[in-house]
Amino acid sequence: MTQSVWIRAVVAGLVASVVMGMWQMVIEAVAGEGLFAPPVFIGATVLRELQGVQGAPGIGPWEPLAILLGLMGHMMNSVLLALVFAAVAPRIVRAWFGLVVLGMVWGAAVFVVMWAIVIPLVDPAMLRLNGATFFVGHLMWGAAVGAIIGWAPVSVQRRLAA
Repeated sequence: MTQSVWIRAVVAGLVASVVMGMWQMVIEAVAGEGLFAPPVFIGATVLRELQGVQGAPGIGPWEPLAILLGLMGHMMNSVLLALVFAAVAPRIVRAWFGLVVLGMVWGAAVFVVMWAIVIPLVDPAMLRLNGATFFVGHLMWGAAVGAIIGWAPVSVQRRLAA
């Protein structure tokens, strides 16, 4: 991948992480788990004492750090997965809409692996999130990644396909 493709993939990952993150945070706030529940639960991967949090996580002494670590982890994973998508997807599909659809498929695959394998092993606190909305969030994430990677000038699209 060329430098411009790498940059596009990083931007796609960052933007898509915000799309998914905001969706999940709002849904969890409305459902009563709390606006910051998703990043706190992600932060619990590192701050293991938060694995046993009962009720909606508040803003106690550890939660600001958990929120920061959660946001950083979420965005880092999003960028890494967007880079993988950018390296493979344009070789399969070249049309913008096709990349959006393939991005949604990629998001669904990421959800299945995360929800069924990674989260139970690494961060079971995240299983408190609503699985259906978490799945929809991954579809939104994938659509955003595909749309941004596919939304490129013709010269960039030629490099993507090379």
